[in-house]
Amino acid sequence: MTPRRVRLRFLLSGLPLVAALPLAACTSAGGSPAPTADRQPAPLTSPTEPASTACPASGVLIRSTGSDAAMGLRALGLELVNCGTAPYELNGYPVLTVRDEQRQPIQLRVVKGAKEITSGFDAAPRPLTLRPGDRATAAVLWRNTYTESSAAPTNGEYLDVAPAAGQPAQGVDPDGPIDLGNTGRIGVSAWKRADPTTPAQPPAPSAPSGAPSVVTTPDSRL
Repeated sequence: MTPRRVRLRFLLSGLPLVAALPLAACTSAGGSPAPTADRQPAPLTSPTEPASTACPASGVLIRSTGSDAAMGLRALGLELVNCGTAPYELNGYPVLTVRDEQRQPIQLRVVKGAKEITSGFDAAPRPLTLRPGDRATAAVLWRNTYTESSAAPTNGEYLDVAPAAGQPAQGVDPDGPIDLGNTGRIGVSAWKRADPTTPAQPPAPSAPSGAPSVVTTPDSRL
């Protein structure tokens, strides 16, 4: 197994069933769009710039954990950190807005669970209560595939992610171009609780100076 494919497996290993994802044999499913696919017109204004390390007013920070590609399959890890002082309720899927180099929203079908993109990516969402310092993870998946020779490719340069519909979006570093070929679709997994044995240092709630302060690492038993 090549280092690139090992890295891709690592990015998705925290998601249910994805550890067994047969990357070398992944194929796109044909036919009509899956019922879980939502064509979401993006708002005209959004952060587009990657979030700073200061805790947003919402009390949660969303950031990228890196990306990789194998056999035309692209994966980007997402992490949501409760950097606030109160529990945060989470249930469902991240809301994505992909933007072009002019920062204009790209019209895409967002596939919840990525049934049309690959298998082993469809664990249903569960209600989560994140205490301060807790984290949740998700992954974004797409293919650089051309299904029609006459169709122009779609390339995103910026990514905004909201914890749920109606919540403020944050700019997330996509770690490279979002090269969708001409598929017109992108998949996203449901949020799931991160492994508490590997806690991250969450940023502190915003101070007037805008600089994060020192935070005590959460107890790994929580």
